Amino acid sequence: QKVSVEVLDHLEHLALVDFRDSEGVERLHKAIQFADQLCEVNTDGVEPMDSVLEDRWCLYLREDDVTEGNCTKELLENAREKVEEYFVAPPGNIPLPKLEERETFLQSS
Repeated sequence: QKVSVEVLDHLEHLALVDFRDSEGVERLHKAIQFADQLCEVNTDGVEPMDSVLEDRWCLYLREDDVTEGNCTKELLENAREKVEEYFVAPPGNIPLPKLEERETFLQSS
């Protein structure tokens, strides 16, 4: 399947990934081909699941014991960018050119 320039532009902004070279576009095509294999699976009569663990009566969780704490200052020293006492994620957007301003490799693929 061919990916339109508009879809490619939308994916770039959602994923913050630059597909402006032929390698990026080829990788996207391979990912789509891989995912398309799911359409070949017969799912007739299969009920949708909320979780792969839904047949268990209870989930075995560990105790939530606090062993360390009060280290906010040390943790925030690792942040590239922060606002008040919060990490900013993702740390800035990748500046992508406008759709009409960029060359695309889709015409050649």
